Amino acid sequence: MELSELWFILVAVLFIGFFFLEGFDFGVGMATRTLARNDIERRMLVNTIGPFWDANEVWLLTAGGAIFAAFPHWYATMFSGYYIPLVFVLLALIGRGVAFEFRGKEKAQQWKNSWDWVIFIGSVLPPFLFGVLFTSILRGMPIDANMNIYAGFTDYVNVYSVIGGITVTLLCYLHGLMFVTLKTVGELRERASKQGQKLIYAVLASLVLFVGLSYFETNLFTVRAGVTIPLIGLIVLAYSSVIILLAKKRDALSFTMSGLGIMMTVGLLFVALFPRVMISSITSANDLTVYSAASGDYSLKVMTIVAVTLLPFVIGYQIWSYYVFRKRVNGKDMIY
Repeated sequence: MELSELWFILVAVLFIGFFFLEGFDFGVGMATRTLARNDIERRMLVNTIGPFWDANEVWLLTAGGAIFAAFPHWYATMFSGYYIPLVFVLLALIGRGVAFEFRGKEKAQQWKNSWDWVIFIGSVLPPFLFGVLFTSILRGMPIDANMNIYAGFTDYVNVYSVIGGITVTLLCYLHGLMFVTLKTVGELRERASKQGQKLIYAVLASLVLFVGLSYFETNLFTVRAGVTIPLIGLIVLAYSSVIILLAKKRDALSFTMSGLGIMMTVGLLFVALFPRVMISSITSANDLTVYSAASGDYSLKVMTIVAVTLLPFVIGYQIWSYYVFRKRVNGKDMIY
């Protein structure tokens, strides 16, 4: 295996980890307006992710940094071509982080409501835009021979990319509801479970629609079909099992299966892309691959040594933080 291929796998793992971890953060943020009925419940929801959300976002920063260092041409093409949507993602994440800290600084209800809406918008916008971004990459963008994207509005926003954005948003929302059932007690937990039992059908419908459109819009079913098609089946199976697990009140397993569904969905994208990192809709000769977009061998070797040395400590710390804050939030002794 070449180092460029290894780093493509590492980038994929970082994005998979980001959507698994930050996915339920986004879902909990959405639930603050759709599930919670009063300020106490909204505070409970925020407290469920309070110790984790900022560390979960590090996975995205690390993924971006890995692309910058390991695949500079991929970074330049993607971040310049998607500059505007990525700016909105950044602003949404900044606003959400500020809102978590500021909503409790004043007791006035209007102050809290304003920041709660920032949390909600900052939780809906990123997964939707990431869904649009990744599905448009899979569909192909007008990339010329100089690795520049010259795209119009419909290249970014079309039926396929919008369905992709909605699908990713629904996956995150369901994942967040499963996290709420795992981390809360009483009526809030029961309500999250019931809402999850209804939402799962919308999730399955959006997945089926997205896969159906992918057949016509991409080569998902022709590139490594021996892997992608079984993986699609496993994704549908994972989310279908959530229906049974929710009915049996198996909170941990419901959360695990929704998480596996997200992980396999993101993994499916990278499997379908490889060895490409950006697909040109003009001609396949303009595709960016893990080989043409990669840094030099020396840079990749140094990065590999650093990653192998430091990554276990980072993962170990995050696992420890989840263990320390493993108890359910019950509404008592909360930080307001």
